[in-house]
Amino acid sequence: MTFIKITREAILKPLQAVSGIIERRHTLPILSNVLISRTSNRIEFIATDIEIEISAATDTTSSDDEPKLVTVGARKLLDILRALPENSEVSFVHSEKRLQVRSGKSRFSLQTLPAEDFPRLAPPEGAPVKFSVPQKLLRAQVDLVQYAMAQQDIRYYLNGLLMVVEDGLLRLVATDGHRLAYATKELDVKGLSRQEVILPRKTIIELSKLLEDSDAEVKVELSANQAKFVFGEITLISKLVDGKFPDYGRVIPQNQPKKLRMKRTELLAALQRAAILTSDKFRGVRWVLSDGSLKILCTNTEQEEAQEELDVPYQGESLDIGFNVGYLLDVLNNLETEEIDCGLGDANSSALITVPDKDDFKYVVMPMRI
Repeated sequence: MTFIKITREAILKPLQAVSGIIERRHTLPILSNVLISRTSNRIEFIATDIEIEISAATDTTSSDDEPKLVTVGARKLLDILRALPENSEVSFVHSEKRLQVRSGKSRFSLQTLPAEDFPRLAPPEGAPVKFSVPQKLLRAQVDLVQYAMAQQDIRYYLNGLLMVVEDGLLRLVATDGHRLAYATKELDVKGLSRQEVILPRKTIIELSKLLEDSDAEVKVELSANQAKFVFGEITLISKLVDGKFPDYGRVIPQNQPKKLRMKRTELLAALQRAAILTSDKFRGVRWVLSDGSLKILCTNTEQEEAQEELDVPYQGESLDIGFNVGYLLDVLNNLETEEIDCGLGDANSSALITVPDKDDFKYVVMPMRI
């Protein structure tokens, strides 16, 4: 029985959207599958890894009004569709435990697993806080901070991103214990009750990939145990990280006596050149600040040296401080402003990087001993 008859492009896009969360190896075989749900006028693809569930749909027409469900290996189906000619017509024929994919004279017979065994996330607990923002705004805010998330840290609450919503404000914060990125933006909606959630790292990475640079809205629902994002034909539902995020307000320095304003691209280029001679394990660079000058120095285990010097509008006490160059490159690559402000204390104090004349972004990086 013909399950679906549609163009290759119409199903390739939603299938690609959901396949990102599917791991190649699973203890549960069905987690490697995608659930295909077909009604008389819609096809929906659903993928899950137990923690995150993504669904994406497309319109279709069918002479059969009875809903149909089937699960099939997501990677194999995606690879087959990618390999078929552009604009080709594709038919899915389901019989017993097989799904046959037909296009022209090509035939592929894939194993299926029972749709009733496919795990779905439970409904959220309590009434969610709801708001909408343009996709490009949320994507830009996520990209401003997500690089500072920890990776596989034993402090599991750092392996994610803090999202705080309260009356008229959206705050995003990420930290790995060595640096912290903070971004805030005003929302058009007022009167929201405060909601504070930690979104898993994998959820943030998928959001960054799926959100488009458009004014189309993304509807956000934050509840006690879940976050839901709906945009276009895509719905992403994620469990939350259960833990207490560090008090970011205490981490952000308030009064830095040494202040620099630098051209972002000039500083970025100088750091990139100096970073060539850092070792893979030890990514340290020294900043030597004096009147009118910032020297960037690094050495490696082969006794090789790099030195860059920038003219800076600074007059005051000299300073010699070390940083992980990767942490500095991350923030400079993700900002788009022409200039950045850098606040410094002494050799043991964190540096604060901000955007001139704006209070909606802050980046804190701890010094390192070199």
